[in-house]
Amino acid sequence: MLVLGTLGTPGPTSAEKPCDDYPESKRKRCETVWKRINADAASEMAQFGRTQLKRRQEGTISQEQHLRENMAFIKHSAEKRLELLSEQMGKK
Repeated sequence: MLVLGTLGTPGPTSAEKPCDDYPESKRKRCETVWKRINADAASEMAQFGRTQLKRRQEGTISQEQHLRENMAFIKHSAEKRLELLSEQMGKK
């Protein structure tokens, strides 16, 4: 049985609630920027998902490869979005 989730993670990850790390005075701006960054990344994430699904259906990757690649993509995507947030929050 495959179990996905937040094993070993007591609460939200920094990619889920990154604005909690900013002072109250900057949170509203942070939330606006974070929503825009996520919206901008949506098409890239969707394309990756469609490509993965196609490869899985064609049998060119195994279930394990699919999961491994998805987890790597998610991690890289979150890191990239957090970096963008940090850059943009540092501009003002």
